Amino acid sequence: IRCADAAMYSAKQSGRGQYRFFDPSLNLTDINEFSLEQSLVAALSERQFILHYQPQIRLDSMQVSGYEALVRWEHPQFGLLYPDRFISLAERSGFIVALGWEVIRLALEELKGWSAQGRSSRLAVNVSAIQLRQADFSERLLSELAQRGIEAWQFELEITETVVLDDEGMAVEHLERLRVAGLNISLDDFGRGYAGFAHLHSMPLNTLKIDRALIAPLSNSYDDNPIVSSTITLAKRLGLTVVAEGVETRDQLVYLKLAGCDIAQGYHFSRPMSAEQLYQYAPFTRTAEPVCG
Repeated sequence: IRCADAAMYSAKQSGRGQYRFFDPSLNLTDINEFSLEQSLVAALSERQFILHYQPQIRLDSMQVSGYEALVRWEHPQFGLLYPDRFISLAERSGFIVALGWEVIRLALEELKGWSAQGRSSRLAVNVSAIQLRQADFSERLLSELAQRGIEAWQFELEITETVVLDDEGMAVEHLERLRVAGLNISLDDFGRGYAGFAHLHSMPLNTLKIDRALIAPLSNSYDDNPIVSSTITLAKRLGLTVVAEGVETRDQLVYLKLAGCDIAQGYHFSRPMSAEQLYQYAPFTRTAEPVCG
């Protein structure tokens, strides 16, 4: 049966109306990918997805300014899976919108729990371009916030450069409405793709997150990487808060402080944590100011 599944998955990848005979060269990975795709429906209905949290640190005070929520799949067969194993599958199979709302639900429930315990912080969630094209996205999200008594500044949306480059009218309208309502809108992984500052100027954004690929080679020499320092300077000229992703060393931290970066996250401060680990994390403060105005 596994051999047949592998052949069928290979045929599906080649398009419609195709067939394949099983061949030993077909990788076990293909079988696993097919199995993951088939189990997405059950994963959503059985709520197998969980969130891990990575703190974001303000560099002027070295205090926690908020957290990024990162989705994980507790798969009954394959164990704990990271987004690179299933997000593309969800997009191809059409489950990305349902998965996106499940992640938002989990994040809002976490925020509600924090508030009930007297903790107040900001939580950032990644949203796909596909989900942003849904006609009722902003209306539904604002309704979900109101139902749980969560203030708009506590919730941040992280979008990718795809939204900027495609310039989808519906997506931009949603983002503008949400930003006016008080949500923070953040552009994730800047520097990985092809979006430029000309696009940023016209987008409803509050925050720019510099991709870890640009952060990795940094040292504490201020003029060591003019691309990063120029990005920070131009972003701040546009009125954007700047976040550096993937900060792993003290040298990187020193460089970013000197360059005027606002916020950093990465292994230098903490790896992503489960909800249980988060409550043991010392810098989890009872009060946190919103990043955006």
